[in-house]
Amino acid sequence: MSASLLGVQGNSISVQRVIKASPAAIFALLADAGRHPAFDGSGTVAHTPGEKSQPLSAGATFGMAMRGKPESLFVPYRTTNTVVEFEPDRRIAWKTTMGPLGLIGGRIWRYELEPNPEGTLVRETWDISEDRQRLLLKRGGTPKQAEDGMRATLGRIAALVET
Repeated sequence: MSASLLGVQGNSISVQRVIKASPAAIFALLADAGRHPAFDGSGTVAHTPGEKSQPLSAGATFGMAMRGKPESLFVPYRTTNTVVEFEPDRRIAWKTTMGPLGLIGGRIWRYELEPNPEGTLVRETWDISEDRQRLLLKRGGTPKQAEDGMRATLGRIAALVET
């Protein structure tokens, strides 16, 4: 089953897909920062420090080593991520920043899980409403890249958890 685009809503883009697994199984994957490279569909998450289990909770912070994309000349960078929404088996979101004092970024990656007769409806949202560079991010191909990456991410999550 493929992911469907919910569209651009102001400062966010959402993609959703029904995944044939329980909300608990999907949430366990999302709430372990050490497993993020396994389901990242954007191709930018290089690794997490140690790439071992890093259970997340409300307010937790975690770092990510990132690979640049062609448009950024493949310059690697690091992000700091803070869990800003956390409802076990239902919702998790983290805000991504980088640079000194977190002055760059502020986009939020959100996953919402809803039980569904066929499994779990998983909705991923790229929310730039709090990103300091949101006007720049709305231009060019960035929204389409975010959408394509989220669609691929939901496919990878499905491949990891579907029974």
